[in-house]
Amino acid sequence: MNKFICLFFGFILIVSCQNDVRHFQTKTLFTAKVSNKQLLHKEGSTIKTRFNTPEGYSRQNTKASSFAHYLQNFPLKPHDAKVHLYNGNLKYRQDVHVAVLDIDVGKRDLQQCADATMRLRAEFLYQQKQYDKISFNFTNGFRASYSKWRQGYRIRVKGNKVDWIKTTSPSVSYESFRKYLVMVFSYAGTLSLEKELPSIGLEELKIGAIFIQGGSPGHAIIVVDMASDKQGDTLFLLAQSFMPAQEIHILKNPNNLHISPWYSSKELQTLITPEWTFSKKDIKIFR
Repeated sequence: MNKFICLFFGFILIVSCQNDVRHFQTKTLFTAKVSNKQLLHKEGSTIKTRFNTPEGYSRQNTKASSFAHYLQNFPLKPHDAKVHLYNGNLKYRQDVHVAVLDIDVGKRDLQQCADATMRLRAEFLYQQKQYDKISFNFTNGFRASYSKWRQGYRIRVKGNKVDWIKTTSPSVSYESFRKYLVMVFSYAGTLSLEKELPSIGLEELKIGAIFIQGGSPGHAIIVVDMASDKQGDTLFLLAQSFMPAQEIHILKNPNNLHISPWYSSKELQTLITPEWTFSKKDIKIFR
């Protein structure tokens, strides 16, 4: 119904992030605010400065050059910002988020759930000039490497055949990088990303890990901050895009408003978020 993936050889169209009553939490609108006002610092301009940790918990320290540090310090739009779709309209539900990341969603209905996690990962690697690490699989298994793209090669899709063709001069411009991401978002999604990434256990959870269920439908969310206490309980913040393509936003915790928007690993038999339910077996990590 939205972003269709048409690269499975001989396969029919596949939807990467689609409505499904088995997973969506649509019956209740989560209108409650964060109960513990001390957790929210409205003037904070980043994830780290907007959300305090609950009493007894310490935020995870991160290295300045790490993906975790990049996410912790990601800029946010002003408090009470609404979530907009790719076309400028408001998301139908404005009750599931507590903050909006200050990053564009593009002008096409492409940057949905898995795409948002790939966007954050790719932007970090591009910023660090780790160009050779920017690479994602298409749904049919084709490896779309930015290192090839920046050499001036472009991806040619002709029927069921996908290959590289040299069409332009080498470039590492940001404009060219964004065109590469548009191609990735057009032909990759939850199905490909779930297969591509290695799994980790809940005890290995880290900032930058994603909860993902590949399929038609499927969904993916990313861990953007973490904290822990002396008893070993781990808290984490989650961000998502959804369908249609929309701005990336920090999720409320509908199950525990006393620590919302933080989620607790001790409570994690299943991860119930406002719009999807995951299993603790759904955790993956970028290499």
